Amino acid sequence: MLKRQNSIKYVLAVSLMAALWGCGSQPTQQVTKPAQVNTGSLASVQQAPSFYLDAASKATDAETRQRLLLQAAHAYINTNQLKAASEILTSLKGKLVAVDELQAEHLYLQALVLEHKQMLADALAVLKYQPSWKLADWQWRHYYQMRAALYGKTKRSVEQVRELCQLSQYLSEAEAQQLNSEIWNQLNSLQEDTLEYYVSQGGDPVYLGWLKLAYLAKHYAVDPASLVSQLGHWQSSNPSHPAAITLPKDLQQALSTKPYHPRQIAVLLPLSGERANVAAPIKQGLIASYLDEPDADVELRFYDTATGADTAYEAAVSAGADFVIGPLLQNEVEQVSKLLAQPATVQQPAVADSTPITPLNQRPPELFLNNADKLAGAPDQFYFALSPVQEAADAAQRMYQDGIELPLLLASNDNIGHRMAESFSLTWQKLADKPAEIHYYDSDKMRDTVQQALGVEQSEARIDEVKKLLSNQIKADFRSRRDIDAIYMICSAHDLTLLKPFIDVNFSVFAEPAKLYTSSRARQDDVRQTVQELNNITISDIPWLMQLTGNSSDLSALWPSWGNPQKRLYAMGYDSLQLVNKLAQMRAFPGYQFNGRTGLLSVDKDGVINRQLKWGHYRHGILQQN
Repeated sequence: MLKRQNSIKYVLAVSLMAALWGCGSQPTQQVTKPAQVNTGSLASVQQAPSFYLDAASKATDAETRQRLLLQAAHAYINTNQLKAASEILTSLKGKLVAVDELQAEHLYLQALVLEHKQMLADALAVLKYQPSWKLADWQWRHYYQMRAALYGKTKRSVEQVRELCQLSQYLSEAEAQQLNSEIWNQLNSLQEDTLEYYVSQGGDPVYLGWLKLAYLAKHYAVDPASLVSQLGHWQSSNPSHPAAITLPKDLQQALSTKPYHPRQIAVLLPLSGERANVAAPIKQGLIASYLDEPDADVELRFYDTATGADTAYEAAVSAGADFVIGPLLQNEVEQVSKLLAQPATVQQPAVADSTPITPLNQRPPELFLNNADKLAGAPDQFYFALSPVQEAADAAQRMYQDGIELPLLLASNDNIGHRMAESFSLTWQKLADKPAEIHYYDSDKMRDTVQQALGVEQSEARIDEVKKLLSNQIKADFRSRRDIDAIYMICSAHDLTLLKPFIDVNFSVFAEPAKLYTSSRARQDDVRQTVQELNNITISDIPWLMQLTGNSSDLSALWPSWGNPQKRLYAMGYDSLQLVNKLAQMRAFPGYQFNGRTGLLSVDKDGVINRQLKWGHYRHGILQQN
């Protein structure tokens, strides 16, 4: 500690000397460094702070002294001695000689200190170079790298892309190619309407060219002919753009991918038996989708899987189906998957001279209506499910975007609760580089779990100990944890009406209440119902059920017994048919997203359809879309 204090005193002494020198001899024009002085480049700081401080104390001119002090400040930052670095930078503020390199480095180091302190907005406000400054390439490179990193940390993707576009002009050809891939990946994560908005705002030609290309790719991905035409216009308008010379690989692949145009679509569902009630809303959704966009050249046929999904599949293929939707149940998906995994063989007709059966080696593309434990990875097989596990992963993405830093999960102690919590934690680990804190509750011990998770039990135990030592007459309020900033409740609709009040009463008056999130499983069927206990909860659901008017409301008149679960299945059936002629392009081009009734849909490399949901907020007992 004594050594640390002496070091800081030495910094202050040298800084004061530098300040006095600056006051007495600050030039009004740019200073030319004496040729005999070799202080090294500011781009490379490899010595200890004391080395630069000692050299600064011996320097005979202001520029050399200030250059060495900046190097000392940088060396302190490298060793995480932020206070010492700040003291040097403060002493130089307003006293630097008029050398562009020093002025820029002073701002850069100030921003670097703020970044280390996690004051990201302040760092961005400080780090603003003058366009007129004449700086070396390495300095502009560091500048744009840092600004891009700061925008990335503050989850401002478009601004990050803008800085990366500026950075590219200061990189080698190989580095620029790698950076272009990063820019394209960033743009692929943005929604079409977001890209359209920023295109309308204008900007630097390279940056604006990337935005326009990403918008065109998303808007026309489903129609390769139109996309080729639009890309031709874009390339003519941007002949020197990096992407005009070499199109992104996934975009090239999307251009060469042929979309599905089936003439006979087979739908495999349990139309009879105990699971027919689950399939009924999906069937109605498929029929509604077909009637909304009728095509005389397309035939929709339904096959009952109650007597065997593999049998239904073979019947559909034999009848000439060139696209299959279903089956629905997971055990049925496994049946058909096992059939498709077998070596393709040509089936012989059962009776001589009869019509030959379509051989199984001509298997049509398949959109399963559930996930499989083991994904085949076949290019023409896709998996579409209203997966609560996916919903939990989407919640982690949403909370991260909301700026949540330390979420706490309260999950039901059952299979679905564990699966959703693990999915959330896995996604959170990837985003925030740390796992989420999970507490599982049983229905009969819900209150105990909440108190333990919020640290109330420990607080009350400490109060009891103090009362025993001093007096039972002492009055004290319990204190709950202050470190968590959000709670994700993985529970049923019934449990939510109990869990939320337990959380409310166990947050102490001394702590800022955490933001509350939950999933569609916890949503009340009647979205207009006044449920005051649910105020301030943010909840996810399919976009179609976040709209309080339109077709989703009309279903109540047609099928008054349907609740939200049946309506979600109806929307799933509707989207299933809408996806058919888009799936090939969606898989070839991961940046392509389809605005469906069940979410913003995209396809990953394994053929799994991912859903990005909408979010609403309970206000005055009514759920309102965000």
